[in-house]
Amino acid sequence: MEQQKDLYSYSGAVYYFDTLICRNWEGTTYAVSEKKARNNLAYQFKTKNGYVGSVRITLPDKVIRVVG
Repeated sequence: MEQQKDLYSYSGAVYYFDTLICRNWEGTTYAVSEKKARNNLAYQFKTKNGYVGSVRITLPDKVIRVVG
């Protein structure tokens, strides 16, 4: 049985390792938890901006559940 996925939104800073690379990036994703949503959003940022999967992208601001 598949878990219910909620819509999550992020609007805030993005760090590449410990360096600020974007002050205000926005993204949305569907996920089963906030942790999974944060991972999805980091991956989304990497793919849209040409980073390889092994780099550490950090989204320090709050991920918000939009639909529950």
